This record gives sequence, C-alpha cells and structure tokens, in this order.
Amino acid sequence: MKLTKLIALASAACMAVSLTACTSSEAAGNQTTVTEITEEESTLKTYIPTTEYVKPLGRTHLLNDTLWMAFSGSGAEFTFNGTSASVTIAGDANAANPNNEDNQARIGIYVNGERIIDDMINAAEETYTVFESEIPQDCTVTIVKLSETAMSTAGIKSIEVDSETGISPTPAKEHFIEFIGDSITCGYGVDDENRDHHFSTKTEDVTKAYAYKTAQNLNADYSMVSISGYGIISGYSDGKKKVSNQTIPQYYDKLGFSYGAYNGQTPSSVKWDFSSYTPDLIVINLGTNDDSYTLTDSDKQMEYCNAYVEFLKEIREHNPDAKILCTLGVMGDRLYQYIELAVYNYTEETGDTNISTMKFDVQSPDDGYAADWHPTEATHTKAADKLTNEIKALMGW
Repeated sequence: MKLTKLIALASAACMAVSLTACTSSEAAGNQTTVTEITEEESTLKTYIPTTEYVKPLGRTHLLNDTLWMAFSGSGAEFTFNGTSASVTIAGDANAANPNNEDNQARIGIYVNGERIIDDMINAAEETYTVFESEIPQDCTVTIVKLSETAMSTAGIKSIEVDSETGISPTPAKEHFIEFIGDSITCGYGVDDENRDHHFSTKTEDVTKAYAYKTAQNLNADYSMVSISGYGIISGYSDGKKKVSNQTIPQYYDKLGFSYGAYNGQTPSSVKWDFSSYTPDLIVINLGTNDDSYTLTDSDKQMEYCNAYVEFLKEIREHNPDAKILCTLGVMGDRLYQYIELAVYNYTEETGDTNISTMKFDVQSPDDGYAADWHPTEATHTKAADKLTNEIKALMGW
C-alpha cells in the first residue's frame, strides 16, 4: 500500500522528517512549499504454498489453500532473500485433543539446514517465526513432517516473508527416490532409546531413519510411503490372526492413511496423482510385520511371496521406468528368501528385469535398541550407508 504525505517546509530551513526529503530550494521569506512524498511499497508479503512458490516434499495435497502433509517426511521447501520469515501450520482434528499427546503430528522447520523449530502440533493453528535479520540474507526454508501418517496430519497454511523478491521453490534435484516401508522407514521411536517404551509420535523422527539419510547421502529428492505396523499381507500380529486391514498396497495409490481428518477429509480419500513426481528408483522395505504373522509357516510365507508379486505389478503400472530395489533385514531377515523368490517369479511372469534385491544387516545389540526394539539412529546410519553404496552401484550415481 502506498502512503502519501503532505509536508509543509519553512523557507528558512529544511526540517529532517522520517521518510521525507526537502525538494524545494526556491522557498523564500515566510512563504511555504508543499511537497508530496511517497513511501516505498511494503516488502512484507504472505504466500499460499502452491507449487509456484514452494517445492513439495513427498506426497502433499493442497486443500482450501492449505498444503496438507500426511506421510512421514512430507512437506515443502522454498528459498528467499530477505530479513524475516514465518510459517503458519494448521493442525488436524486430533491436534487440540489434550488426551492425544502421543498421537499429534510432529514437525521440523529448517533454515539453511539447521533445525529451528521442532514442535508437536497441538492447536488448530500456530505461527512460527523461523528467521529474523537486520540485513537481507539468502535462506532456504524446509518444512518436514517428522511423524507418520496414521495418527495425525498437519498443513502448511501460509508463509510470510519480508523480501523484495519474494519466495521461490527450490530446484528439483537430479535424482528422485520413493521409499515404501513400515515403522523402520518412519523412524519409529528413534528419539527414545529404551526398548521397553512404546509408540509415541513425540519420539518419531523420519530424518534420523535410514531412508531419509540415504536420500541425503545421494542428494536426492524423496517420497515416503510408510506406516508403522503395516505389511504386504498382514500388519503386526500375535502370530495367530492375520491383520489384513493394515497393509501398504491398499494405500499405495492414496495420499496416505490417517485417523486424523483435516477439513473433514482423510488422506485415504485422496487419490494420488502419480504424475506429480517420477521416481528414478523405488526402494521397498516391507516384511517385518508380515513375519510376525507368517512365522515359520511355509504356506503363509508363500502367501506373502505371491502377494509381493502382485504389489510389484501395481508399482510397475504406476512407475513404468523406475528401477525397483526390494530390501529387508534390519529387524529380521527370515522372509528375505521369499522376497528373492517373489522377484524371480515376477520377472519370469512379466519379463521385467529392471528390479533387484538387497538384504540389510540385522540390527546389532551393540548399537542398542529404540522403543519397542526398533533401530537406533546408529543402526539407521549403518543401514543408510549400506543402501547408499548399493544404490550407487546399481544406478551409477
């Protein structure tokens, strides 16, 4: 908005006035001169997080001008040159429930790679000041959902910066990896290295898990499709009853799955647009929860194998050119031989050879255990290093 001021200047002297200047040198005697002064247009602007202004991270959904994040690692990134930045985050239907503290969404906001904000979303809306400076600086702001999709979601409602040039999406990286997994991929319990403790979104941090670390190692863009306790044919089980409602394939073509609705909508009601990104590589790490159901029953293990083949067909249908890497082993490798068999059977049936396998090392007691016997960050780092080396050899990156 432009403001116009009328300033009366005495001919005897020019008085210094903020945001004004004496522009008449012809004033004489008691005569006064009126000068019109224009204030510069404000550089403080608010942006809706569309792709014109931000780069989406993973699967996101713009609804009513808010960019919703469901899966672990989803978010947005932008750059700007300016003196301040703030981000307004919206909570879902679970955010304000005081009895739901262990299920609320956890977010991280980074400025130039440094985590500035680490918070649980416990309100319908919260604004975070993430950068302030007396002089303009170049900044990259990264907003990441640290916790998983099932328990809660969060949205980026608006971004406000003080900048003459505004904000721009960060450029796409040379490589893109999609990770499909379970609690290991989500970073379950990684911030709680006590194996006797249980699930809480407060202790989930996808950035400390092997998948995110691998993407960072390779300087690749990424997307996570992962839910704790989920598998190919069964979620985590007591070994007797199949938990068939907790399977990843049914949500692969969705924004996600969550008990937390946003604006009356759930992620599973949103079909994913596979043209939104095109992965060069898809890494699958599913079978740990299936193993709790199949155990040593060969018939159940073959059921897992056959269902794995069908899931590979679905993945290939949506991603015709991507390399597929099938992995298992961090929390046990008993089903790995059935993954190898599934890949063999899939290739025999389809002729598709753009697929391979890799076995992770089983976590070591020397590296400790996180909540519910999940991998610690030390274990995740070792897994990421192994996967990184495998991808470099496989992809030539």
